[in-house]
Amino acid sequence: MAKAKKPVKRRAALTKDRVLNAAVKLADTGGIDSLSMRKLASRLRVEAMSLYNHVANKDEILDGIVDKIVSEIEVPTVGGDWRVEMHRRSRSAHEVLMRHPWATMLIVSRANIGPHMLHFVDSTIGCLIEAGFSYTTADHAWNAIDSYVHGFTLQKLNFPFEPDEYAEVAKAYLPEIPEEQYPYLNGMSQEVIAGRHDGLHNLDFGLNLILDGLEELRGD
Repeated sequence: MAKAKKPVKRRAALTKDRVLNAAVKLADTGGIDSLSMRKLASRLRVEAMSLYNHVANKDEILDGIVDKIVSEIEVPTVGGDWRVEMHRRSRSAHEVLMRHPWATMLIVSRANIGPHMLHFVDSTIGCLIEAGFSYTTADHAWNAIDSYVHGFTLQKLNFPFEPDEYAEVAKAYLPEIPEEQYPYLNGMSQEVIAGRHDGLHNLDFGLNLILDGLEELRGD
């Protein structure tokens, strides 16, 4: 009796979406500098030239993966409570960008006009306009919010110490900031060393300051 043939496993067809998903995983694993057409082709188990049937060049890949990351961020509801929506989108953006540490710099350094980015920005502006902001103020508002969120995220990603190290680090650096020369910095360090202040920065603290200021401009 002839042996039954094992079914042949067919490789999923190469598509632009597969290419971009693989590029995101590659960047998540090794950083954006690890992303090359050769490494991407290797990950997909295809020849590098095959990629060019789906993407024109590396720039198109970078634009595509930025848009994929933006698609993970919660989109503001037009007509919703503007403060609630700005909080929600900001926290979501921070969480998404922390999951993809390479993405923030790409977002702030490229002209991003993918469909998800356009929808995200349009909904953000729409939420602010419907809340009573002028187009000029809405433009300043969402850029101020995003500048803060991006800066906060980059600082957190690149800060040289872990939170549980703050007290020991402050203690080690204390001789470099004598009280008679730097009284307030020394005082702040003493608070961290003594455990009266954890030294942790809070996203909502700065965000609330921005939103409080914007409330004063709403409807002007």
